[in-house]
Amino acid sequence: MPISNLAMKPASMVRFLLVLVWVLSLGIGVLSQQQAPWRIHTLFSVECQDYFDWQTVGLVHSFKKAKQPGPITRLLSCTDEEKKRYRGMKLAPTFEVPSMSKHPKTGDWYPAINKPAGVVHWLKYSKEAENVDWVVILDADQIIRGPIIPWELGAEKGRPVAALYGYLIGCDNILAQLHTKHPELCDKVGGLLAMHIDDLRALAPVWLSKTEEVREDRAHWARNITGDIYEKGWISEMYGYSFGASEVGLHHKINDDLMLYPGYIPRPGVEPILFHYGLPFSVGNWSFSKLDHHEDGVVYDCGRLFPEPPYPREVQLMESNPDKRRALFLSIECMNTLNEGLLLHHASSGCSKPKWSKYLSFLKSKTFSQLTRLKYIIRDNMQSEETKVQDQSIEEPRRMHSKIHTIFSTECSPYFDWQTVGLLHSFHLSGQPGNITRLLSCTEEDLKRYTGHDLAPTHHVPSMSRHPLTGDWYPAINKPAGVLHWLNHVDTDAEFIVILDADMILRGPITPWEFNATRGHPVSTPYDYLIGCDNELAELHTSHPDACDKVGGVIIMHVDDLRKFAMLWLHKTEEVRADKAHYSKNLTGDIYESGWISEMYGYSFGAAELNLRHIINKDILIYPGYVPEPGIKYRVFHYGLEFSVGNWSFDKANWRNVDLVNTCWANFPDPPDPSILDSTDQDILRRDQLSIECARTMNEALRLHHERQKCGNTHIETTSNQIIEEKPMLARRVGKFDGNLYVKSNPMPTTASSVPSIPAAMDHVSNSYKSWMIFLWIFSTLGFLALMSVVLLGRKKQKTRSKSYRNKRRASHSGFLDTNGHDRHIYTDL
Repeated sequence: MPISNLAMKPASMVRFLLVLVWVLSLGIGVLSQQQAPWRIHTLFSVECQDYFDWQTVGLVHSFKKAKQPGPITRLLSCTDEEKKRYRGMKLAPTFEVPSMSKHPKTGDWYPAINKPAGVVHWLKYSKEAENVDWVVILDADQIIRGPIIPWELGAEKGRPVAALYGYLIGCDNILAQLHTKHPELCDKVGGLLAMHIDDLRALAPVWLSKTEEVREDRAHWARNITGDIYEKGWISEMYGYSFGASEVGLHHKINDDLMLYPGYIPRPGVEPILFHYGLPFSVGNWSFSKLDHHEDGVVYDCGRLFPEPPYPREVQLMESNPDKRRALFLSIECMNTLNEGLLLHHASSGCSKPKWSKYLSFLKSKTFSQLTRLKYIIRDNMQSEETKVQDQSIEEPRRMHSKIHTIFSTECSPYFDWQTVGLLHSFHLSGQPGNITRLLSCTEEDLKRYTGHDLAPTHHVPSMSRHPLTGDWYPAINKPAGVLHWLNHVDTDAEFIVILDADMILRGPITPWEFNATRGHPVSTPYDYLIGCDNELAELHTSHPDACDKVGGVIIMHVDDLRKFAMLWLHKTEEVRADKAHYSKNLTGDIYESGWISEMYGYSFGAAELNLRHIINKDILIYPGYVPEPGIKYRVFHYGLEFSVGNWSFDKANWRNVDLVNTCWANFPDPPDPSILDSTDQDILRRDQLSIECARTMNEALRLHHERQKCGNTHIETTSNQIIEEKPMLARRVGKFDGNLYVKSNPMPTTASSVPSIPAAMDHVSNSYKSWMIFLWIFSTLGFLALMSVVLLGRKKQKTRSKSYRNKRRASHSGFLDTNGHDRHIYTDL
């Protein structure tokens, strides 16, 4: 409507402006509620073959049925000759990429390389790639059951989400060491990838080059190195992805519940949102293998579908075990969805209506529609494993993956502060599931002076370093006392608790399902020097000395067991500490004979009282300086003892009074460069490599901490012999600690809650800024319209006033008041 018309119709104009304000305000409201970014793009790679065409029809049909947000693009790799014969250009939204099936330089025939090559080409030449925030990468032989939303799965910038490919054993052996500088970051993932576009841009070229590199490394194609049963290097592209991701520093959130191979049994309560029919599967006498349909033109044969699987009623009678029966239902759902896609494709291609059959009637029925309704990820039930889970037999239902909470005990001192910084940094690198809480034991006086509240999510615990009844000075008792206090004051929903010491560095996740922890059977690591379990010390302090386990360091315990056990742990610690008559080395193994390890015996004796029998696992923890067992990927460094590499050494006791956290750029002396190590003795080499890794991780944690504290450019080099003068630090930002989390310190006992990541927070800030700019634009537009309306209305009134000027001359003063009154009326309505 022209503005002149608005001027002639004030009421219409006012209504128009009110509606405009309402609509635009709704837009702002929606924008402010959204968590940016929302732009998702789904990719999959295929070649010009009938084999990929029927897979494309199935995937694209399920994409639409699952209401997956954003567009989907097929990366189509064809040679010029193949393209001349190809008849499936209209099967899906397509972006053509040059075929690399036959490598242009080496001549190697390896079609799988088209996947990374296609992604690189799409990123470089597709206009669509310029307007994407998140990318979901799938394989063609998949069926989507529900929307795949990266941020709902927990994906973050720098932390993609992926499904588990547990057979990629090359991440654990020499293959990773040969092909990536960061073998510790190598994740066994694939099938489903959800990542930020910036991460994909960094990864894609390396993914391609690493694929070429692994493909050429024929000397290491053996099954015992790669896990490839055909030993043909066919999974080189998968390793190319894992090695490329580790090269650019991407550490995945691995979830084994998102994707399911038909024929496998999902764990109870889990609804996978993706089928991957890459392996043969069967239901009764019916079976399906995609390889049997390599030359199948079923897409182009009107009315023809794949052989129909059994009906749900038949499956119901086929299997009595509910878990196995559910797996069979999922298998027929996958096949039926694929056939439904073919049926709809034939109809859209102009095929004549097929003859009625019981199976076609079923595919169009409400029953089938109900069975294949959308599946959604329920965030509370979604279990991100973040781990290298061992393959499980499809003959047995998988165990429930439980919620985990990690806790560790410290005191208000610089000594524990730098340990906290190191442990928290490694916690976030390791992919350990769940939250982490520091149990901080401080006296009231210590707490007044303490400045490290924001170093970790914290639960404050009254200090028992000086025993309130006996006056005994024994700070180690704060560990069981802190655990007991936390259990009594925090309402945790975790099923398993992982208990660590502050002087530890995590290298990988520690989970109950991997190490088989159950109720009544905690998991721990061997402390063989606790000889008191074998002699009269155990007989004196527990009624079940036969149940005394020599364990400690890392503990994985069911929360129900811990609730029963924590008080006994504390009481037995007090009891052993008071038994000074039995402090001798030959009874306790304590070389200092000072009762310092009373807390460790308190743990073992308390557990024995409840008959908690531990699963003792020596592969979880290693002391730097110890020679590692070949092939073991230890999850924890425990740097409780001095260790050295050549002339360099580290002893945590030398740093007891050094304030590394509050002194800008303070760090430990750098260990030697691994490249100078002597490789003559492989045991010594592996030992020294681990020692260097531990020290470097601690220094990296300190460096990142100082960066977050906005230290200046002046670096301070430290050695164990230097005394660092404590300097005033810049005030810490409230609520900030590790690079991945914001937390708020609270002097009262609280539960550590999940908190947003820095990328998410920055996105929020960016969103707020965008929203504010849009608001200013809207406000300016409305102001302009209002101003124009006033001007135009003023002209109209001027004409009206000129016609009745003579009548109003004698009442000019009252006329002035009337005019102003009318103006006020207009502004009031606006």
